[in-house]
Amino acid sequence: MEQENEIIIYQSQDGTIKVDVLFSEETVWLTQTQIGSLFGKAKSTISEHIKNIFEEGELNETMVVRKFRTTTQHGAIEDKTQSHEVNYYNLDVIISVGYRVKSVQGTQFRIWL
Repeated sequence: MEQENEIIIYQSQDGTIKVDVLFSEETVWLTQTQIGSLFGKAKSTISEHIKNIFEEGELNETMVVRKFRTTTQHGAIEDKTQSHEVNYYNLDVIISVGYRVKSVQGTQFRIWL
């Protein structure tokens, strides 16, 4: 049986943050870029925190990272799209990063869950 993926839209209480959240395998999944948007931090900051989470053994990378096929606009060619695999991180990673960056936005997201 094929598992269906669902997109849920998260919007912060003040409306300043809006993220499309992928729901699959009974958890939520976000890319590093989405996690950065969620917490109001640069992608490089999120990447560093995720690297540390795995290096410190806080989470097992093979259990919390999945590749999902994503379709995006193809560069400068109008109306052309391209599809590629992107790493998505599950709720365990999102929460771990949220505690490390200590953002108000992260607290709002945890309340929303």
